[in-house]
Amino acid sequence: MKPTGTDPRILLLAAEVAKSPEQNVPVILLKLKEIISNTPLGSSELKKIKQDIYCYDLIQYCLLILSQDCSRIQGGWTTVSQLTQILSHCCVGLEPGEDAEEFYKEILPSATETFLILGRRLQTCFINAAKGEEKDELLHNFQILTDSLFWLVGGHVQLIQHVLQSDHFLHLLQTDNVQIGATLMTLLQNMLLINRSKRTRIMLQLHRQKEEEALKLQLQLQRQRAMRLSRESRLSVLEIIHPGEVQKYNREMEEKAALIIQKHWRGFRERKKFCQQRPFLTEYKAAIILQRAALKFLAKCRKKKKLLSPWQGLQELTDARRVELKQQVDDYVRRHPMSDEASRELHAEAQEQLRHYFMGRAVEEKAQRHREALMAQINTNIEQLMKAPSLNEAEEKEPELFLSRSRPVAAKAKQAHLATLKYMQAPWWKKLGEEPGDETDIPKDEFSVELGTLFIGGTKPP
Repeated sequence: MKPTGTDPRILLLAAEVAKSPEQNVPVILLKLKEIISNTPLGSSELKKIKQDIYCYDLIQYCLLILSQDCSRIQGGWTTVSQLTQILSHCCVGLEPGEDAEEFYKEILPSATETFLILGRRLQTCFINAAKGEEKDELLHNFQILTDSLFWLVGGHVQLIQHVLQSDHFLHLLQTDNVQIGATLMTLLQNMLLINRSKRTRIMLQLHRQKEEEALKLQLQLQRQRAMRLSRESRLSVLEIIHPGEVQKYNREMEEKAALIIQKHWRGFRERKKFCQQRPFLTEYKAAIILQRAALKFLAKCRKKKKLLSPWQGLQELTDARRVELKQQVDDYVRRHPMSDEASRELHAEAQEQLRHYFMGRAVEEKAQRHREALMAQINTNIEQLMKAPSLNEAEEKEPELFLSRSRPVAAKAKQAHLATLKYMQAPWWKKLGEEPGDETDIPKDEFSVELGTLFIGGTKPP
């Protein structure tokens, strides 16, 4: 039964193979290499292409051509080596479906045996070759053939035993050529490593199965022991209870057992529901954090825009006052007529002056705050000097408070440094709409500065 949705390239290639003469079929089958190489490895598309190749008997065509005399194939050993690559890549990762028995018991062993026979023929041609260039080309084709064989047995580990027991492989190992021998020994070593890893994996699986069986047996024994103890305790209780109250006791025990079962079932159901809702809860929390950061950023933008925006009129006016002001403006305009262009220019000039006024007001307010801070500092220094002890009563550290301001400066610098570090280490979603200069709360344990040495206005240091 042919698969539905077959790749059109496979359909076209299969039709071309069926219509072409026998001597042109090997060259046509080489187009499979381009189709396979242009498809991503491990993808579902590649699996579907391999299934189509197998269903349209293109693998069987490759195997049939490789079983013929290589001298009759167009392109010689170069075409043969490329066909071995195509055949091995098509067989590895293939899911034959209904024809699995034929694929694993007939096609794979036949392909392995064909590769070994081709290796012997290619080895003979390499030994009998006289020219250096011809030897290099034959050696390159032989390496491609061994790589294809290794790829095939690597995808189907059960073929390693078939290769090691084959007479053709033993004849290949009995070579006197150093280059051929090195290639074969590399192939043999890689196959043994794969076989060893397979045995290790099988041993681990067996060990895991034994552990699971032992655990099941242990759980079964614990369950049986618990049931036996429960029955013994129940019998001991029944011996104590009056015969008339046995039915009542059994009913109470059934109700308790039902409650325990319901409790565990509800707990399991809620845990399962929570695990299913966890991704949605994470997305919901992330959305809340992003919205909070965005709202904070928009609020800061509105605040800046409000500070720099031109004057837009008086606020907190009653309707009667607005009507009165409008009437005054209309009277002034009627008494002092002006063109529209001049009016617009005057309005723009007024807006510009108001904008300069508000910007200057912000600068003046900042300067006023700075003056107030300097005045507070001066008052604090004066108060500190007034309340300072005499030189006879002063301790060693007290004069340092008047000679140097390094500790207050260090405290403020460390606070600013910790704020910058906290801003840099915070996640990106917490820094949306924030700037390094924004005020940040510093934990007390991080702000490890001797604040006891700083003078606070209105108090006297102990």
